[in-house]
Amino acid sequence: MRTPYLALAGLCLVAWLLSGCGVSPQQLLQAARQESYYLPPTSAVIITPIPALEPTATATSIPLVVDIQPTPTPQCADNLSFIADLTIPDGTEVTIGSWVDKRWQVENSGSCNWDQRYKIKFIAGDELSAQSEYVLYPARSGTQAPVRIMFTAPGEAGSYRSAWQAYNPAGEPFGDPIFMEISVVTSGE
Repeated sequence: MRTPYLALAGLCLVAWLLSGCGVSPQQLLQAARQESYYLPPTSAVIITPIPALEPTATATSIPLVVDIQPTPTPQCADNLSFIADLTIPDGTEVTIGSWVDKRWQVENSGSCNWDQRYKIKFIAGDELSAQSEYVLYPARSGTQAPVRIMFTAPGEAGSYRSAWQAYNPAGEPFGDPIFMEISVVTSGE
């Protein structure tokens, strides 16, 4: 035990200090051996173990795993509305072999935005030296856009009609078809 040794050391120190008071060191040692010395009271720290708490569910508990399902993306709808002929009104006379710069004003009246995957394709009549499909002018839903195709008038006089239709990225036709009608004449008529 350490306490008697500390007490003894303390008594020795007190004996040395009190040696001038007439107490001999032998008297102090004898008193220490009898172990009848006084220890002042000290504060004691009491450690009490805390019992483990069992988890319980309460109305305010938050689940550890939350199952979040993605919100489905709503399908948009494709539509094209014919607005006006910007050039070459139906029945316009053109000369044999001339260039015909046809433009239509259309509206993206659907809810899908048109991008480079949207096409305008030839569907009936005469191609008039045009390609069979073009990229549809990019347009946001609710906006108007021009559609332009360059044709060449055929080498014989007569009436010609070319019909075109918009197609979405899935290859499905949609909206109003657009037409070009010309009357091809020789230069002297």
